[in-house]
Amino acid sequence: MSNRQLVNEVYQAFGQGDVAGVLARFHADAEWRLAEGHPYAPGGEAWIGHEEIARKFFMRAGTEWEGFTVAPHRWHDAGDTVVIEGRYTGTYRPTGKRLAAQVCHVWTVRDGRIQRFQQYVNTAHLRDVMGVS
Repeated sequence: MSNRQLVNEVYQAFGQGDVAGVLARFHADAEWRLAEGHPYAPGGEAWIGHEEIARKFFMRAGTEWEGFTVAPHRWHDAGDTVVIEGRYTGTYRPTGKRLAAQVCHVWTVRDGRIQRFQQYVNTAHLRDVMGVS
């Protein structure tokens, strides 16, 4: 399987709400980083491993967002790195505000599994939707 196919499987599992399926494609010590300024991790600190990623991201996002989608539009395959340009959409339940944001994801693959994820997104727009000053 190519690295692009692997990353595509992650998006498919995410779209089906299959967190276990997403994490099954990650190394046990995988690193997950959200954009600096993201309300879930303002300093851009890394979360390491399945448990921390699930607890700090998936469990929280799964309850706070309604109809959240990630739509990849452009794929850039650079060997062990796959870059995705896409769009987030969804409604943040606590504020009722709708998100429509351009996004870029950088995936690093090692030995057929995800080793690192880095998100880039307009955090000012995200913070506005989430009601975070």
